[in-house]
Amino acid sequence: MKIKDWPAAERPREKLLARGAGALSDAELLAIFLRVGLPGVSAVDLARGVLSEFGGLRALLEVDRERFCRARGLGDAKFVQLQAALEMVRRHLAETVQQGSALCSPMAVRDYLSMQLRHRRREVFCCLYLDTQHRVIAFEELFEGTLNAASVYPREVVQAALHRGAAALILAHNHPSGICEPSQADIWITERLVQALELVDIKVLDHLIVGEGEALSFAEQGLL
Repeated sequence: MKIKDWPAAERPREKLLARGAGALSDAELLAIFLRVGLPGVSAVDLARGVLSEFGGLRALLEVDRERFCRARGLGDAKFVQLQAALEMVRRHLAETVQQGSALCSPMAVRDYLSMQLRHRRREVFCCLYLDTQHRVIAFEELFEGTLNAASVYPREVVQAALHRGAAALILAHNHPSGICEPSQADIWITERLVQALELVDIKVLDHLIVGEGEALSFAEQGLL
């Protein structure tokens, strides 16, 4: 049976309009994105098959072009559309963070940093530079590589913060393993950065570790 022949309450588009996007399953959301299925396969069934093949929605969103395009029912056109949608989300989050104080919208900050870092396959260390009112000045990736191997250099962080005219920072890095638990190296590096930045009167407000689930906050864990 084609989706147009389903009861209205079960059709993904009508369901979204009536109950909001949050009421839809991953397969239903993906079906709306796909728009059409294949001969004998509805868009929802195609979406279910794609999600099963990739192991879930996140894996699909983070896969490279070559792997994406090999999947049945997908291709370059869908890949382009998906990348454009993801970039719009990133820019929306960036604008949300930049419009007010980072301390007044901590969840927006987490969402923004998670969107920037969660898909990275190597550890990336970043800084969110803030002014005296804790509004975002800029976001910058400073170091890449395992933090206890490719070290984070406090002098470079201080120089970058001074160059940006920052009064405060939010540090962030990802754990490609998906585990947010801070390592001893993470704690040690954070302590060194806090001490170095204090010398030039720049405050570290938080250090976020982005993993598989919700980002871990050093401030909330009492580690700052």
